[in-house]
Amino acid sequence: MLRDGLDVGRPPRQGSLLVWNKSPGAVAAEHRVTAGRWRAEFASAVGRISGRFARREPLAHAADLVAGLVAPLERKDCWTIAEHAGHASPHGLQHLLGRAAWDVDGARDDVRGYVLDHLADPGAVLVIDETGDLKKGTATVGVQRQYTGTAGRIENAQVTVYLTYAAPSGHALIDRALYRSPGARTPPAANMLASRPRSGSRPSRNWPRR
Repeated sequence: MLRDGLDVGRPPRQGSLLVWNKSPGAVAAEHRVTAGRWRAEFASAVGRISGRFARREPLAHAADLVAGLVAPLERKDCWTIAEHAGHASPHGLQHLLGRAAWDVDGARDDVRGYVLDHLADPGAVLVIDETGDLKKGTATVGVQRQYTGTAGRIENAQVTVYLTYAAPSGHALIDRALYRSPGARTPPAANMLASRPRSGSRPSRNWPRR
């Protein structure tokens, strides 16, 4: 976890932070990347977005969130990622996603610069893809009855469009946009990961206590 220094906790078992590279040379090199080297690169990437946060705590939570998203977790939400990071509760991650003040689009621009520094190539292309998440309720921002390829029919769903930079040496996400038609729900602070768990749900028995 990122705290006073740039100790960013547990690296994923394989892969890199923001750039996935499937070339044979990169796959061979992957097995030579030590945990210390991975942490150093992760800290460098976090440092690039640090100026987008007014306070240290949201930056620390952002680092923990990204580390959890690239970790080999079976399910990824604020509860499981907080447990993976060693937090006593998911409240910090939920605050980051729903209420904390930080420059989201500026951080996106910083990530895009990081990707271009590593993957820039004249033969690169941009790939646009939309992903639908089926929803049971109406509390999530952007949810409505609409067609989604996830189900192959009209369902109650949230649809997000993603932009990927794809180069011969690898690819990475560089932008996103939530699709919201005039009839979609847009509560003041709602998103997928910050939503509270369903009634009766509990963290795993290994949840850290303080």
